Amino acid sequence: MAKLACVLLLVAAAACAHANRIVGGNPTDIETYPGIVQVEFRNGILWGQSCAANILTTRYVLSAAHCFDGLFFNIRNRRIRAGTDRRGTGGVVININRRVNHPSYGRLGMDGDISVVQLSSALVYSPQIQQVSIPPQGFGLPSGLPVRHSGWGTTSSGGLSSAILRDVTIFTIDNELCTGRYASLTIPQRVTENMICAGILDVGGKDACQGDSGGPLYYGDILVGVVSWGRGCADPFYPGVSAKVSSYTEWIVATAV
Repeated sequence: MAKLACVLLLVAAAACAHANRIVGGNPTDIETYPGIVQVEFRNGILWGQSCAANILTTRYVLSAAHCFDGLFFNIRNRRIRAGTDRRGTGGVVININRRVNHPSYGRLGMDGDISVVQLSSALVYSPQIQQVSIPPQGFGLPSGLPVRHSGWGTTSSGGLSSAILRDVTIFTIDNELCTGRYASLTIPQRVTENMICAGILDVGGKDACQGDSGGPLYYGDILVGVVSWGRGCADPFYPGVSAKVSSYTEWIVATAV
């Protein structure tokens, strides 16, 4: 708790001073993104990466609630793999003790799609394993700023997952504009103030995709979003949507103890 709170204070100061397989991205390495881990699902006796998460402390990671939910969800069928940029191999594998999905999740569409996950044993920090910095409660980003996703998700909607970690740079998109676009669907999807929309508006071609859920959206070195949902991937009209971390900072700090 104290260590995480200390990180928040440092980020609060930095945020004011530093205005600074994935679809359409490029291969990268775990040393560039040491705060990301794979979330593996078990199907029978087989394990496979299906989501991602972000290291808060040696015992807690932050992910998307929909990665830790569902009719047949069982905590024994989830584990994390840290410290490797290769999907499903290398690094260190750790089981999960419990997950705490945000209490608002499931009440209003995808609002509250964020989860604090407790590991069964502690991570050991190294150049490949490091905690992320998260913003203070209420921290906001204007539209048009460059942000980055990283992950092992599919490189096209419905395609194959990437064997190696990839990243992509996109741009924040005005929340009101994003809200209007998703409201135009035959079955409207709700975008709330607790979400961040990002992409290449009216161009598309770059985005997070299936398998990237729970992974990071970075502004500079700050984890501002957790990959949540969207219409397909890299759609020019409908941006990708991430849970806005700063809407939940106080809850995250209180839960990761």
